Amino acid sequence: MLEVKDLHVNVEGKEILKGVNLEVKDGEIVAFMGPNGSGKSTLSYVLMGHPKYEITKGKIIYNGEDITEMEPNERAKKGLFLSFQYPQEIPGVSVSNFLRTALNSKREAPISVMDFRKLLIEKLELLKMDKSFMNRYLNEGFSGGEKKRAEILQFAVLEPKMAILDETDSGLDIDSLKVVANGVNAIKTKDMSILIITHYQRILDYVIPDRVYVLVDGKIVQSGGKELVHELEEHGYEKWGSSESASEAEA
Repeated sequence: MLEVKDLHVNVEGKEILKGVNLEVKDGEIVAFMGPNGSGKSTLSYVLMGHPKYEITKGKIIYNGEDITEMEPNERAKKGLFLSFQYPQEIPGVSVSNFLRTALNSKREAPISVMDFRKLLIEKLELLKMDKSFMNRYLNEGFSGGEKKRAEILQFAVLEPKMAILDETDSGLDIDSLKVVANGVNAIKTKDMSILIITHYQRILDYVIPDRVYVLVDGKIVQSGGKELVHELEEHGYEKWGSSESASEAEA
């Protein structure tokens, strides 16, 4: 589904990613872990084509196609989705109108208002969200947990082929975390791939990864199976030269 080859990325003249190689196979859940400032969110923005991030070397292959130079909207139409760590408020645009516009941009024929309403209510119930949520302006006045649920609601409605969840677990209490994680598990299909970006293990207790990559100072320093998550929780990132332990990251 996704292959990143020797990716080097600069932001404002500073190299952040220093030769990253990773792959996400069809139907896999892959965790991408690392301490704060290691470059995890940079990778998510680069995968979606954010113009601020300059690729100086390497390629991004998605579904067998080189998308390294592709525009963000074209990547989205091909089934790439990013759940933002810090979702933006959009005053005056309701959750319902935003999601229907986004869904129609992917479809050959627009979905009817009634059919969309039925779909949206189904997804709201899946995520244990009140129906009044659909009429609120996107993220305006939302709590941190509500913003993260709104991101997962977008994920549920758009049903992408490849979802990138950038620290969706950050700032959530345990109840909200369980709701979000259960929603991700319910949305996930056998053909859908998910890349979970996080710096601590707690969401991975609920959304179990097939493989784990560890990023420190812009480089992949370790990869392995789900057991690597528990090793990180016990020992932190110090063995790879980072002063931030897993417990410090969670604090």
